Amino acid sequence: MAKKEKKTLHNIVYSTNQSFNYHIPDKEEATLPPQQQDLRIMISKKGRGGKTVTLIIGFVGKGDDLQALGKHLKSKCGVGGSAKDGEIILQGDVREKALALLLQEGYKAKKSGG
Repeated sequence: MAKKEKKTLHNIVYSTNQSFNYHIPDKEEATLPPQQQDLRIMISKKGRGGKTVTLIIGFVGKGDDLQALGKHLKSKCGVGGSAKDGEIILQGDVREKALALLLQEGYKAKKSGG
């Protein structure tokens, strides 16, 4: 079951000002077109019990678009994974496949790290 995202008042507990109207800023930015995305592809084992994963970071846009791109990459690479917090995690070392697919889709992507 998915967690509901709560809108918080960013540590404001109480205001005595009668005309106080707190504006909650929108968190999500508009999704940039693929040509303007600057994606980095790297592998990591840190905090994953020694398992190798491929990280794709640098996505700027809405969560739904990130989920859609993650689902596309997972299905084309034939692996599991997740997409959240602006990054896509693919199980295993699939840097080459992911890079080829992202470049084919028109994204500006390159390998990063070791």
